[in-house]
Parts: sequence; structure tokens; C-alpha cells
Amino acid sequence: MKLAGLKSIENAHDESVWAVTWVPATETRPPLLLTGSLDETVRLWKSDDLVLERTNTGHCLGVASVAAHPLGRIAASSSLDSFVRVFDVDSNATIATLEAPPSEVWQMKFDPKGNILAVAGGGSASVKLWDTNSWQHVATLSIPRPEASQATKPIDKSGSKKFVLSVSWSLDGRRIACGSMDGTISVFDVARAKFLHHLEGHYMPVRSLAYSPSEPRLLFSASDDGHVHMYDAEAKTLVGSMSGHASWVLSVDVSPDGAALATGSSDRTVRLWDLSMRAAVQTMSNHADQVWGVAFRPPGGTDTRAGRLASVSDDKSISLYDYS
Repeated sequence: MKLAGLKSIENAHDESVWAVTWVPATETRPPLLLTGSLDETVRLWKSDDLVLERTNTGHCLGVASVAAHPLGRIAASSSLDSFVRVFDVDSNATIATLEAPPSEVWQMKFDPKGNILAVAGGGSASVKLWDTNSWQHVATLSIPRPEASQATKPIDKSGSKKFVLSVSWSLDGRRIACGSMDGTISVFDVARAKFLHHLEGHYMPVRSLAYSPSEPRLLFSASDDGHVHMYDAEAKTLVGSMSGHASWVLSVDVSPDGAALATGSSDRTVRLWDLSMRAAVQTMSNHADQVWGVAFRPPGGTDTRAGRLASVSDDKSISLYDYS
């Protein structure tokens, strides 16, 4: 497996690019790349040549996260202005505006069937679930606070240590995992809206999570401690730990074939990891500043020729790679 640089767009946004995801293909168009930036805009790019399709405005502060519905027709963007904007990808018409308190939305993901949008609730130490038909809030998955009998230190009543930074759905949609500022990962049973257990091993913020597309139990995490962890999220077992970045690991994604990981780091590099070897096999140095997001393109679309990976950075650029 390897990455080959295809194209980089300098100044793709006017400010740092913090968020990236792929909008799946529909019957009428190929996949699109969706990016969000501190310049308050969301941009859509053609899949293979990174030509700008359109720029979406509507937020009044920087965009922290973007998410795409699995059917490819709608997407969502969250901003530091405390709003989530849900919009039609092709017309840009606003479908819903979801309001959250300040610093309450740091990452979002649609479930595999597209029925629920999960929103990492920041300072509320929770994940909020929104029904995508009615756009009503349907559940809050709260991380349990430590019991006084277990605490050797004063309990952090503000919940700051459990500040939720990242969220991911399992392949079967039965589980949600969220990563917190204190390094813990919390796993929930979605149907019962029930906390199951913590996954431990990191000791600094967990900024990105990705379940395997081929194995529902397998969860990957990226942390400021410089490590990428692989968990059996059902058995609460740390299966493996991979290191190699020189600084914080800010983002992680799994290839559609489940054989590789891509990570982005504040050391300005993108790394490709072979999961059978549990080792980095390639380092890409396209960016001049920290890499906030990496995303493999999902399969699908009649003119989709090969695997693709995209990365975005504080340097305002987007890079596109061939994955083979």
C-alpha cells in the first residue's frame, strides 16, 4: 500500500482549514470533498481535481467540523458561533439550524444509515443525538462523573476534563464512542442510550476516532500523546499501540478496505499505517503547518477511478493523494 501525491491547493481557504470529509456520490454526481475553515466558510470541491464547486456561507465564526449524510444529499457544518447548519449539498438550501451552547460542538458524525446525527458536546461532557427526519433532539449520552469514593483528587465538577472532542459510530450503528480531553474514550449503547464503559490508555486529549469499516468492534484513536491506539471496543481491550509522529496526532481515518490508517499531526505530516504490520509505511510532508484532518474517499460513483485520501491544514491548503 502507498500514497502518491496528486494535487495540493494552496490558500484553499482564507484561514486555517480545520475540517474535512467526503460527500458520497449520488445518482447524478460523483463524490465531493467538503472542507470547513476558520474563515467561516464551507467549501465543496470536485473529487479528482480539487476544482472549487461552491462556497457556503452562513456561520459567523470559524467552522470546527463538517459531516456528510451517507446518501450524499445533505451535509452539516458546526461553528464556534454555537450553531450547526444542515444544508442540501446540491442547492445549498438550509434544511435545519441546530443551536448549542458555546463550545458545545466539536465534532459530528451521521450514523451509517443516516437516521441520527451525533454531536460531540464539548463542555457538556456528552454526545447529543438529533433525528435527521424531524431534526429534533432525541437523546443525550452523558459521560458518568467519577464517584467520590473512587476519587483521590477533588472531583472536577465543571466537567472540563471530560470535555468531548471526538465522536465515531460503529459500522453496525449499535455503538458510539467519544474521546475526551482527559484521554479517556467512552462507549455507549445507542439503542438504550446507555453508557457501557471507558477505554483507557491515552493520557492526553483524544481528538479523533474512527471505527473500522470492516470490523464493528475495532476502534482507532488519535491523541495528543503522540500515539494511535487500536481497541477491541466491546472487550475493552487495547489491541495495539502505534507511534511515530513527533507531536500531537490530530486526526485518524481508516481506509475503505480496512487495511490501512491515515493520520494527521501537528508535526505537519500525514502518515500511512499498515494495520497488518502495525507500523507506519509512509510519511507525506505536503503541509507547512499542523494537519487537522485526513479523510479517505468512500467507494461509489461511476467515475471514481481509484482510492483517494485528502488532508487539510493550518497552512490553509488541501492535499489530495492516490491510495493504492
